[in-house]
Amino acid sequence: MTRPPTAAQRRVIDAADPVTGRLRGTEAQLAALVKRGLAFRHPRPPHDHFLTPAGHRIREEEEEEEQKAPPTGDTLAGTGVFSARVGGEEQPYDGSGRVREVHSAWQGLLELRRMTNPDGAVGRPCGWERAHLVRAAAIALEAAGQRPAGPDADGYRVRATPQPEAVAVYGPDGAALRACAAALERAGWQAGEYTEPRTRARYLLASPRRV
Repeated sequence: MTRPPTAAQRRVIDAADPVTGRLRGTEAQLAALVKRGLAFRHPRPPHDHFLTPAGHRIREEEEEEEQKAPPTGDTLAGTGVFSARVGGEEQPYDGSGRVREVHSAWQGLLELRRMTNPDGAVGRPCGWERAHLVRAAAIALEAAGQRPAGPDADGYRVRATPQPEAVAVYGPDGAALRACAAALERAGWQAGEYTEPRTRARYLLASPRRV
């Protein structure tokens, strides 16, 4: 059975970029994480190190243990770590305060696409986005200027679905849904509008493009 990472290695994992998984640490620390299969060294310059899916799982398991209740604000447990707004959060939305954070998260996501897509394409979602569909769609929407729903205003709401590689996006009206669809398509997603059979509510079913 694989030994758990040391305390020093856990600190490096915890400090990884929340979106791209880019790591910062000493050469010895990074090499040890690579040896354990928790990180990989990108073959292209500047040869940065990133978390592997196994490394992401370790960090997410720790977050689940630490957070007995879901985050209600823009950050996780007040740590300042970026958290995607999926819509429906209890804390009021401070759009002006998040502009720089959202822009940085989106740029980081584009960099992750460049680094991890086999052809380096930035116009197509990457593996991290497929593994974190709701968060990835919410980042794309907010980065495009769409407003998430909150206690003070209506807006988009991104929710998981039983379908593989698909999320549902709800909006206050048809115009908002069409704007969300356009934003997701520009971000490399495909989206179609549907009606729920029981409630008759309109929503988008969106999934990341593969080609």
